[in-house]
Amino acid sequence: MKADKRPQIEKALDAAAQGAGDYRFFLLYGPDEATSHAHMKRLERAMGQGAERIDIDAPRLRDDPAQLADEAASFSMFGDKRWIRVNGIAEDSLPAVQALLEAQAAGDPVVAVAGALKPSSKLLKYVLDSPRALAAISYQPNAREADQILMATARESGLRLSAELARRINDAVGADRTLAGNEVEKIALYLDAAPDRPREATAEAIDALAADNADDDAMPLVNAVLGGDLSAMHRELARLRMAGAHMAAVIRPLMTRAMLVAGLRIDVDKGRGSPDIVVDANKAVFWREKPAVIRQLHIWDAAGIARVIHRLAAAERMTRGRGAGDVLVQHELLAIARQAARAR
Repeated sequence: MKADKRPQIEKALDAAAQGAGDYRFFLLYGPDEATSHAHMKRLERAMGQGAERIDIDAPRLRDDPAQLADEAASFSMFGDKRWIRVNGIAEDSLPAVQALLEAQAAGDPVVAVAGALKPSSKLLKYVLDSPRALAAISYQPNAREADQILMATARESGLRLSAELARRINDAVGADRTLAGNEVEKIALYLDAAPDRPREATAEAIDALAADNADDDAMPLVNAVLGGDLSAMHRELARLRMAGAHMAAVIRPLMTRAMLVAGLRIDVDKGRGSPDIVVDANKAVFWREKPAVIRQLHIWDAAGIARVIHRLAAAERMTRGRGAGDVLVQHELLAIARQAARAR
């Protein structure tokens, strides 16, 4: 089935999180991957903080098409709610999706972000024809639409964000929807906002967070880790420690870059051009970062960058705890950098 409008996919995701609704599988596709990822985040929030997320890389489904249906039908050992995210889904994942939708039991909700798909895509056609699946396409919004989307995102976090401040945030991050959403999350945390205790976003709060400067400061570390430059990584970690930076501030730009590389890798694997051509055509890549992104795209294949995203998500959770969180995060970054160094 096709979701014609944003409220339809949002309502369906909310229902799936409650174990209701008609859909087992959500295919989020289209050129605006930031909106697709925002839909996926909506499901994650609706599932609740205690929900377990299962990550499955698409190459595993190609080798074992029954795995997706089996995993969706499994139960948590602790009785927690579960949902499944498929990373890097492609045409060769069709048998796995068919097995999921043809299974007798619905099981846990499954979501996949596919990027742009051709109308001739067999995967897309199958999902559109199935009453048990929902496909939602996202197009790049114009400036006004981007501001409205960001204001709506802020409301979900308990923030009242004016159009003027929404435009300021979008301008600061180069209209990168993922980065803009991250900024809203930071502001909400800073102001202690939540749906049950809404707060007014202020220019003073944005100034205090200085988001754009913090990300720029971490960019040498981002490139060192994902580029496999171990000596530069240790040097940048030492510099950031001296500056009093916390590992939580490092994980966010790393995750953003990894998600960018993952999306570009999909384009390369689908034959849309070499890494150089794909990066040069992507407006989300700042010109000064293009050489580094091209190098990282040569290093990481789809499965590898999916594992990086999984590790960074785990590292981000470590920063929320107490004790040795920063030390454990540094070990994760070292493991990622070593993997990149071997592939250089």
